[in-house]
Amino acid sequence: MVMNRRPVDVPQILLSVLFLMVMIVACLWIVQPFILGFAWAGTVVIATWPLLIKLQKLLWGRRSLAVLVMMLILILVFVLPFALLVNSVVESSGPLVYWATSGHMTLPTLEWLKSIPMAGDKLYTSWNTLVESGGHAIMDKVRPYIGTTTTWFIGQAAHIGRFLMHCGLMLLFSVLLYWRGEQVAYGLRHFACRLAARRGDAAVILAAQAVRAVALGVVVTALVQGVLGGVGLAVSGIPYATLLAVVMILSCLIQLGPLPVLIPAIIWLYWSGDTTWGTVLLVWSCVVGTLDNVLRPVLIRMGADLPMVLILSGVIGGMIAFGMIGLFIGPVVLAVSWRVYSVWVSEAPLPDEDPDKVVEILEEPEQEEPSAAQ
Repeated sequence: MVMNRRPVDVPQILLSVLFLMVMIVACLWIVQPFILGFAWAGTVVIATWPLLIKLQKLLWGRRSLAVLVMMLILILVFVLPFALLVNSVVESSGPLVYWATSGHMTLPTLEWLKSIPMAGDKLYTSWNTLVESGGHAIMDKVRPYIGTTTTWFIGQAAHIGRFLMHCGLMLLFSVLLYWRGEQVAYGLRHFACRLAARRGDAAVILAAQAVRAVALGVVVTALVQGVLGGVGLAVSGIPYATLLAVVMILSCLIQLGPLPVLIPAIIWLYWSGDTTWGTVLLVWSCVVGTLDNVLRPVLIRMGADLPMVLILSGVIGGMIAFGMIGLFIGPVVLAVSWRVYSVWVSEAPLPDEDPDKVVEILEEPEQEEPSAAQ
């Protein structure tokens, strides 16, 4: 029986694929301004979803009241610290900006050099000799660079408006996701099943677990260490404690810890003669610096049962590759890839535990070949 095959319509296939590509690009182009805000909201909602469910149970099963409480929490966590940071930066940078833009810049005399033991007087004399001999010439060469640097910092202020826009979008999308989170999650799982059946569904669930693990284990730990370190700095009398607390949080996010900020503060307190508060801050820094060794593993296990090395590698690599949003993208990609790899490998039988038997099996055909030839 002869089967007549239907000829393949190659132009139709190419035009269909081209049309789909054009539609996808057009959709991405339209929603591009909202992607970062939606991704930010998605990570926040996934990480805090268990808290929303608990609040809903406490508030007589009312989802609206739980969403309202969660929005207040998000405003306190994101908007209020940012407002305090901007206020601190503006107050502390005012004298510097005035000095850089006044046009009467002169090199400082650095009187504090005299307090350095043994070499202080010599350093002070050498510096002031340099200032008196060529200080003005040095400032004439440095002033253009200072002006350029000041202009760059002023230009970065435009990014504050963009950040505020994304923050507002994050709050708006968070409300929508909190309100219809189950439907959105089911839609994503349905789409993943359409692409890769049960493995696609498992990949979506694993991605959510990885996001929750990073949010609990890395972000919460960084916030706790940064806030506790900032409290220690403020109590010890260190100036600009709010700004330094934010620096500590960023340092903890990139896995450097709070000590790069706390150690110079301790040295400064001892150097200024305030040994009492220096000792207090030293003890407090030991507690804050070692807190992540206890808190982070516990929180990560609460989010997902993933290897610690996998999470930390994803956090650092993701931040290097994608910036702050890579803090969540990196671990998600590594976690999903690791699980897919594990499932794929587990489909094959386990190797023989005795490697000598494997070698014997490989050598058997070679020994049988001469007898077969005979």
